[in-house]
Amino acid sequence: MGGPPPELDASVVEQWSSSGGQLVDLLGRVGALGGVGAFRLGARRTVLVTGAQAVQHVLAQHPDRYVKRSHRARMLVGDGVLSASGEQWKQQRRLLQAQFTGPGIRRFEQRIAAAARRAADRWAECARTGRPTDVGEDMRFFALDTIWRSLTGHPLDEATHRELGAIETVVAALPTTPTAPGAGQAAVEAAVAEDLARIDAVAEHAIAAARRGPAGPDGPGLLHVLLDASAGRPEYTDRLIRDELVTLLVAGHETTAKTLAWLYLLLDRNPRLQDWALNAGAAGSPARRDAVQALVGETLRLYPAAWLMPRHAVEDDVLTGYRIEAGTDLFVCPYLTHRDPQLWPEPERFDPERFTVAGRRPALPGAYYPFGIGARACLGLQFAMREMTVLLELLLPAFTPAYRAAPTGAVLGFIVRPDGPMPAVIRARR
Repeated sequence: MGGPPPELDASVVEQWSSSGGQLVDLLGRVGALGGVGAFRLGARRTVLVTGAQAVQHVLAQHPDRYVKRSHRARMLVGDGVLSASGEQWKQQRRLLQAQFTGPGIRRFEQRIAAAARRAADRWAECARTGRPTDVGEDMRFFALDTIWRSLTGHPLDEATHRELGAIETVVAALPTTPTAPGAGQAAVEAAVAEDLARIDAVAEHAIAAARRGPAGPDGPGLLHVLLDASAGRPEYTDRLIRDELVTLLVAGHETTAKTLAWLYLLLDRNPRLQDWALNAGAAGSPARRDAVQALVGETLRLYPAAWLMPRHAVEDDVLTGYRIEAGTDLFVCPYLTHRDPQLWPEPERFDPERFTVAGRRPALPGAYYPFGIGARACLGLQFAMREMTVLLELLLPAFTPAYRAAPTGAVLGFIVRPDGPMPAVIRARR
């Protein structure tokens, strides 16, 4: 059995702590030690995993040895599939998994298309009138409209949209890590108690409406799948249905919205790449779709949907030659893996051709994992890629945002988000 991973000097951690930097700044120092490194915040030792082989070992090959524990979003999603563990998680995932495969997603095609047309109509009106808009907020409305239609069969109404704005407030308040220093969980919950109550009220109303019937204009949705399950499975109580509904709302729109916002910021900095994607092929062609998906894929490389994936070792193990003791906390960090110059040459450059030109993307399985890999990879990966592609195929040929001010940095909290609003005038493309 090998020795422990190399550990960052305590003086470097102390310097970072006194400087008030983001956690990612400290993790970057740890990552420089190699694909597996360690550091201490206080007395507790944490192992950082960024090397592709080590990532594959932890997430894909041995998820039973490295488990989720004390999920950071539990105050919001409760016992939903995102935070559940063990046999409970397996049963919940099994119920939902069929809804997010290729055939399952096809049932939502019309709902995705309707939400995308609504977003395109909004931008067409902004372009016609010159009325400014916020690109990040527009992407959020689209993603929330899409998942709301998929859950309930109804388009998102303005009153529900306003109430569900509480989700973003709560997500912004969630701790970056399960062991983040500062206010405890109870203090955070108290600070967002009103927002959690607003979310609960929306969920309660949606569940009651779905029980009363009839289905929405688009037919039954994912909420009806949960209600049907409750008829024969006593574990699907009203509370668990609420938790799954909120989990699908949060996971189904927050990361999609932020990915689209980052994509439009990256296109603003690299305007030729909008034409690159459009010139790849005719509208609706496989070549154009591949190029649009490459834009999304490269955005997710730079700003992965889940930038930090905490795990907990439940048994002793050897990880790429290093000894990992049972009880050790680990951070798996796609944000740093995706910016490793040994895997991704010129890693800071936005280059979607990495995903269209053979040999440009690293072949190692653990080199790219914006939605995770292995048993706990994101259920909604195909759904998210489909909705982003459909929207971009409508918006990219027709519009270009001209920003009045644009965020210049990132806030790496529970998710990666731009560090400010995105006010813009929408210009129609000729």
